[in-house]
Parts: sequence; C-alpha cells; structure tokens
Amino acid sequence: MKILLTGATGYIGQRLLPLLAAAGHDVVCLVRDPRRFALPDTMPESLHPRVSTATGDLLRPRTLADLPTDIDAAYYLVHSMSSGNHDFFEQEQQSAHHFVQYLNTTTARQVIYLSGIANDTNLSVHLRSRRAVENVLSQAQPAKITVLRASIIIGSGSASFEIIRDLVEKLPVMVTPRWLNSRCQPIGIRDIMFYLTEVLDNAACFGRAFDVGGPDVLTYRQMLLGLAAERDYKRWIVTVPVLTPRLSSWWLYLVTSTTFSLAQSLVESLKNDTVCDSGKSIAAVVPHTPMSYREALALAFTRIEQNEVVSSWSDALSSGTMRQNYMDAIQIPKNGMFFDRQLQPFTRPVAEVLDNIWRIGGDRGWYKTDFLWRLRGLMDKAVGGVGLRRGRRSPSRLRAGDPLDFWRVLVADKPGRRLLLYAEMKLPGEAWLQFRIVYQPDGTHAVEQLAAYRPRGLAGRLYWYSVLPFHGIIFKGMVKNLVEFQADSKSQDNQF
Repeated sequence: MKILLTGATGYIGQRLLPLLAAAGHDVVCLVRDPRRFALPDTMPESLHPRVSTATGDLLRPRTLADLPTDIDAAYYLVHSMSSGNHDFFEQEQQSAHHFVQYLNTTTARQVIYLSGIANDTNLSVHLRSRRAVENVLSQAQPAKITVLRASIIIGSGSASFEIIRDLVEKLPVMVTPRWLNSRCQPIGIRDIMFYLTEVLDNAACFGRAFDVGGPDVLTYRQMLLGLAAERDYKRWIVTVPVLTPRLSSWWLYLVTSTTFSLAQSLVESLKNDTVCDSGKSIAAVVPHTPMSYREALALAFTRIEQNEVVSSWSDALSSGTMRQNYMDAIQIPKNGMFFDRQLQPFTRPVAEVLDNIWRIGGDRGWYKTDFLWRLRGLMDKAVGGVGLRRGRRSPSRLRAGDPLDFWRVLVADKPGRRLLLYAEMKLPGEAWLQFRIVYQPDGTHAVEQLAAYRPRGLAGRLYWYSVLPFHGIIFKGMVKNLVEFQADSKSQDNQF
C-alpha cells in the first residue's frame, strides 16, 4: 500500500515508520520541514527507498495542495497539546479539518487516528480535544476512520514513562495531589505498535473506534509504586488535598523533565479515569494479549540499558520556546554577533576525539564545571524553559533534530567532523555552539569550539556581558577536557 504518515518526527511516528516499511508499504511522511526529518537509526538501509517525504503544514491548507492523492491509507498522529499554545483545542480542530479537506481529494480508503480513552464525565480539555478530532476525521469521504483510544503509554522515551521515572528516581518521599487516586489502564508501546499495524486495511475496523489497554487497571499511585518496586526502590507517597491543578502543574514541571505546557495538560487530564470500556474492546476484531504494566516497564528499562531508545517525547518541538523553522539557523550569522572561539590541538586518534564530541551532554556532561551547566538548567526551568533534565535520546548517537539537554541538534555530520547545536533555552537572543575537527598548518588536528550569540536588544547584550566571566572559566577548559577525556579514566571525571 501507499501510506501517508503524519507526525513522522514524533514519538509514535518514528517507531511506526520502520514497521510499515518492513511490511512492504511505501510510506510518504508529511513534515513541515524536511531538514528536521531523519530516518530512525534502527531502520535497515534496504528499507530506505520505501520512504519519501512531502512538505506541508496542517495549519496552512495552501501548503497541502501538492501532497500525493494516490494514497491508500493515512495515519493521523499529530496533536498540539505540548506546543505551548493556549488555544490548542481550536488549533487541533483546524488541523484535522484541513487534513480532511485534503483526504477527500485522495483515493484513501482508511484514516487511522490514535486518540485517548474518554469514557469519563467532565472531560479535560485535552481529552475533549481528542474526541473533537475524532468527530472531524469521521467526516472524511470516502476514507473510513479507525480510532484507537489509549490511556497511558509505557515505553522507553514516552512522556508518561519518563515522568513516572523522574518522580520515582528523584523523590524518596512524594507529597502528591488527589489525582494520584484516579485510575488508568496503561499499555506498552509495543502493543500500541501492534494494534496500529493490525488495523491497517482491516475492513472489520473501518468506521469504528476501539479502547486499547493492558491487563492492569491501576491508580497513578500504584503506577509510581510499581516502578519503584521494579527498580527496587523504597518510596513513600503522601496525598494532600491542597494542591491546585496549577500548583500540581508547576510541581510536575519542576521535578520532572517535562515542559510546563505538557505538565499542565497532563495534570488536568489526570482528574479523569481512563479505563477501557469492555463494550469498545478490540479483542474480538484483533485478538492479542498485551503486556502487563510491570512487563512494559521491564522492557522500557532494557531498551534504555541497551542504548536502543528509538524515539523520545522530546524529539518533537514541545517546549513552545522554539521557532518551527529553527533549521533556518543552520548557518551561523556573521553580522551583529558575539563569538567565543577556542582551538585545542591534539595528537590522539581523531575517532576518539570525535566520539567525545558525539557524547557531549546527557550523562557524560559538558566536560567542564558541570555544576554551572546544571545551575543554568535550573535557571532555565525557573523561567519556563526546558532545562537540562531531558538529556539526550542516545548516549552515543546524534542526528539533526535531536534534543540535547537545552540544545537542539542542527547538524550532526560525523564524516564531516562537525556538530552544530542551537539553543532551546529561553534567551534574549539566539545562541549556537559548534564543534569541528580541523587541520592545522603543521599537519596536526585541532578541535575548534565556537560559541556564537546574536543578542536581541539591550537585554540581549546585557545577558552576554553578564555571562562573559563564566565563559572564560567554562569554554577554555571545556574544549581541553573534551580532547583529553578517556572513557575509562576515573581521574578525568574529577576535573569536570
């Protein structure tokens, strides 16, 4: 089949794409900026010819005019919940409406939408929005809608898993709001992938909506304690009635790696029970035995330990602080800029130094005064930024579009020996950090480290001069340690 895949750069889309290609389908990925799109690392090169891209923005219907019309099916995997836009309800309806207008011009016979379980009363804005999108997509003709409604998705890199993991790993004692007693029916990411592929071109699923979930119905308190047991942690949870939704959102945002907009949407949704309705079960149409919650947790941690995290919730532009066309910054401007350039010669093998560059951030850290980087991350969190906690998708692999602490990867050209990062932290201006391995006139190699900053107004200039003394401490030692770092050296860690 020829399939249009929306949300191809998101958490679900990146995992679904290789499965569709492996099944023999030709997949057209709808993206706003092709420069942000990269095929998953785990996808065999033999499948790459089955994947193509089409450029379009669902909020701008004119950009959809040139999309292919000879498709057989489409996956709708987009949402605006974490965009930082307060009008995401209206925005999601607009996107769905524009998509239906396009879909009606195609030969597609099915559109598949991943929604949320919404069997409760007095639904949150997030869950009401998902239901409203279902209603819009159901108007497509002749394509028939298939809806999969899921609760909490557990998998390496999923927002729900990372939030639960953050809370359990960082807080021995948790003072939590009442929503911790709400019930949900978590499902593993592997089971979601199974259902998404099995309903494709399945006539019994046309025009129907199904609740999908794992075998366990748990409160959020039980989920936290379940993860603690999986990791052999002792944790204590105290539930209090005084935390308002806004305070709860700030609590979740400050403790975990999530963004405030996502925390706000999640907290409001947590007042609702998200448990499958047996009358809407998919079991009779697609028989399958999903993993238990503990099994899904164990698999997620196995993937993390094996460095096999295919995608992360933070791959999408979820902070609300980044411009959508950030790849336009791929060329560092020359005018109106401040620069800090460091050059560090080295004689060790280039591959070892290049590996150090590619492992920067995350658990490895920033090679110099990590406590100052953490402090800067806390300051960014305090003003609504992303902070350092989200880390990186993989400890050793980078690709364009990856999040890296409070940076976003613009260029990850390992053969060309160049890594370019763009600041996603909140700043009165724009910032870049570039690493290159260059040839010296004497025939040796050196790492060129370039910090570039374009201020915005007087505040931007004051910011640069206020941090200039720290640059003198950080950047010179940073490039030196980066070159000298030995992965098996314990003494090296001490000088960071």
